Amino acid sequence: MFEINKNDIDEIIDRVVLTKKPLIFKHIPAREKKKYIIMCMMMFVFEKDKVYTEREVNELLKPMIDDYVMMRRYMIDYGFLGRTEDGHAYWLIKDLETIKAFKIEE
Repeated sequence: MFEINKNDIDEIIDRVVLTKKPLIFKHIPAREKKKYIIMCMMMFVFEKDKVYTEREVNELLKPMIDDYVMMRRYMIDYGFLGRTEDGHAYWLIKDLETIKAFKIEE
């Protein structure tokens, strides 16, 4: 989707990440590539093959970013999360192995 290198990730950490442990972001970046990077960083709170309610997804995202509702929508739009038509169930689509370079370590 985007060409992303270590400098791009480092820039997000420097400019958008408020704290690494716990992972908290200052804001949602305006540029699509930067949004994609922070979504990759956030995905590690989700478990493979687990189905979540909207409330559970919100509870995972809310501590990380103020506009967690918008971030949840972006995650669906960008193909990170799947959702039933009625919005009652969410699940991880993105293979965490493919984005492991984005995992924030202490």
